[in-house]
Amino acid sequence: MAFFTSLYSGSSGNCSVVRCGDEYLLIDMGKSCRITLNALKALGLSVGGMRGILVTHEHSDHIAGVRVFAKKYGIPVFASQGTLLAMQPSLEGVESWVLEGPLQLAGMEVTPFATPHDSAQSLGFRIQTADGRQFALATDLGVVTPCVREH
Repeated sequence: MAFFTSLYSGSSGNCSVVRCGDEYLLIDMGKSCRITLNALKALGLSVGGMRGILVTHEHSDHIAGVRVFAKKYGIPVFASQGTLLAMQPSLEGVESWVLEGPLQLAGMEVTPFATPHDSAQSLGFRIQTADGRQFALATDLGVVTPCVREH
């Protein structure tokens, strides 16, 4: 069964969960580790089921809690090369991966796509679950480009 929800959203922080079965991914983590843990616990989700953090871009309202959370729990971080470079050296010691094409993760296929935003390489994500459901998440859009529309 697929499940998507926003844990929090706004200029003070953004974070969403997409779950397939017992595994899940976070998209962004713009508030502290503690706040995010409390939000996950409220949904009955443990850190043990998390398979990665997908980062849309490096603005603080999308990454404020990523470094502490990823280091503390050994969770890999996936983002564009530009975003990962902008986040260095805060990701030192964290497993991080450049997301350039489709990736199988947590029982889902994650396909990154470019989004227009004032950052190095902002991404949106199209996610297809094992049961055939799919959706796309694109944040901070000023305009819907043909690429965004396609996904």
